[in-house]
Amino acid sequence: MIKREKAEIIAVGTELLLGQITNTNASWLSERLAELGLNVFYHSVVGDNLHRVCETFAHAHERSDLVIVTGGLGPTDDDLTREAFSEMSSLKMFHHEPTMVKLEDFFRKQKSIMTENNKKQALVFETAEVLDNSEGTAPGLIVEYEGTTWVFLPGVPREMKSLAEEHVFSYLERTGGRDELIRSLVLRFSGVGESKLETELKDLITEQSNPTVAPLVAKDGVTIRITAKAETAAEADELNEKMKSKVLSRVGQYFYGMNDETLASTILSMLKEKKLTIASAESLTGGMFADELISIPGASSVCLGGVVSYARSAKERLLGVPKELIDEHGTVSEACATAMAKNVKELLGGDIGISFTGVAGPGSAEGKPAGTVFIGLATSDEVHAHQFSLHGGRHSIRSQSVNKGLELIYKLLKS
Repeated sequence: MIKREKAEIIAVGTELLLGQITNTNASWLSERLAELGLNVFYHSVVGDNLHRVCETFAHAHERSDLVIVTGGLGPTDDDLTREAFSEMSSLKMFHHEPTMVKLEDFFRKQKSIMTENNKKQALVFETAEVLDNSEGTAPGLIVEYEGTTWVFLPGVPREMKSLAEEHVFSYLERTGGRDELIRSLVLRFSGVGESKLETELKDLITEQSNPTVAPLVAKDGVTIRITAKAETAAEADELNEKMKSKVLSRVGQYFYGMNDETLASTILSMLKEKKLTIASAESLTGGMFADELISIPGASSVCLGGVVSYARSAKERLLGVPKELIDEHGTVSEACATAMAKNVKELLGGDIGISFTGVAGPGSAEGKPAGTVFIGLATSDEVHAHQFSLHGGRHSIRSQSVNKGLELIYKLLKS
């Protein structure tokens, strides 16, 4: 068995340094490695430069027992991962025949000619375990070299995840000796800020070592991550459940879901359970709210649709907001928001109507500053609107408005 105490993740690609692509691979790998009881000590990103990649690999080899490299396995001249590791380790490379056959078959099916540089994808190191890539052409590689396990994976997230799930994690479990594993669960909260949540749980956050309790800001609210270490999954889960009970005994009124659940998916489940439908009328959010719901499978049974009524004329013609109402109150107003919510509910025949109107910025409108937002709600019992003063750039204000709308719907359904 191989003892692996320090893991490191290296992403190769200049596009990551330029900000053209976000390094989501590292966060996903770190989370999955933690579940295996492997501690990630370093994340590195290095551009497509042979000297710098070699230098980064050398540092990683000195300090880590497990190094996972993503990217740089393609066919072009700037794909330098293999060359850098071969130079650092002096391990020779050869063309892997099964991969060559797969490449030739791929191009034959595409009815295109395989250029000479594509053969580079079939290069593997002597002593390497070659991992078949079911989602792409370049294989993954695992190499045990001078006491360090090196794993090479494509940078494309779909391919990386497939290889990790199908080959890498089982290899690490099979060959690694571990004293304990790490298990986490995430509690999700809505309608409460991070500072208030942290205040309510301050002693649990600062005094607990196993499990640990950490607040994090999420897209649609605030989360609490609880992480336990134990020799078995059952023991770790029991520690997490006990801490979960302590947390919810204090802030359970804001709790809406766990782990991968989102506020939107929770709302859809509640709408289905209550056999209710929803329709939206959006001005400043421009369809973002409807998209948040419709992006979830099964939304068609409860989400009737939406009207994007950005211009004043669209509010009048599509939604039937009276000209006189807009003349008197303006489009950025409680009166306009309530009319939009009421009318879209009736127009699409929904049980709930929700509307968004306001000023996203950067400048003011109708004498109201950027961040002024009105969200209307209409049900069979009442019609009303909520006013918010939000802060940030244009996109942030629009996103916050959608989240506020989700919170209002959640409170309505929960009551």
